[in-house]
Amino acid sequence: MKKLLIFSILTVLTAGYASAQKDADAKAILSKVSAKYKMYDVVKTDFVFTLDNQQAGVKETQTGTLTAKSKLNKFKVSLYGTDAATKNVAQQEIISDGKTQWTYLKKDNEVQVNNVDNSGEGLNPAKIFTIYEHGYKYLYTGLKKIGGNIYQEIDLTPEDDKKGFFKVRLEIDKAKSQIYSALIFDKNGNRYTYTLKSFVPNPAVADAMFTFDVKAHKGVEVVDLR
Repeated sequence: MKKLLIFSILTVLTAGYASAQKDADAKAILSKVSAKYKMYDVVKTDFVFTLDNQQAGVKETQTGTLTAKSKLNKFKVSLYGTDAATKNVAQQEIISDGKTQWTYLKKDNEVQVNNVDNSGEGLNPAKIFTIYEHGYKYLYTGLKKIGGNIYQEIDLTPEDDKKGFFKVRLEIDKAKSQIYSALIFDKNGNRYTYTLKSFVPNPAVADAMFTFDVKAHKGVEVVDLR
């Protein structure tokens, strides 16, 4: 469940709050974010993911990297270990070439293979900066200062109230027109924070990055779910 959870967080980065409206200020800010993102063929970002449930006394942090070619619907998400020995070693990878999706679990030496869901309802980190354009309401709530930087705060809501979350609060770097963080509120009391630590436009990446090489993973069990 955790592997799917983190994948979902990446994908609902721009979701939100049920009473929000599509106000002009929020739309203008979000449009600048997506327009800037669409300028690039490839984007790479390092992120920190935190799960916090105060009632249950749970707080977990994990780091990761997302590389995406949104125009081609390709992406790779790497999630790293939580201790000193594995903090730079990918423990899980989620890869898509636009048609096939692979989810690799290092601990189990297993890769799950699925067809990519292109219906618009599927999980797709390649589109995390533009998802708000369809199916969400949004509301600009003002400016916030964090560590000397000014961020524009926007609450968003899925128009489908059957989704498992009810609000996502975005912090957008005003000077850079880039998403800095997203705080996701789910209906079970969990709070998920996704914070971008870096943003690299058009890094040099080989197209082979967006496929899973079975031969490079000795003894891997392939679970074909197509």
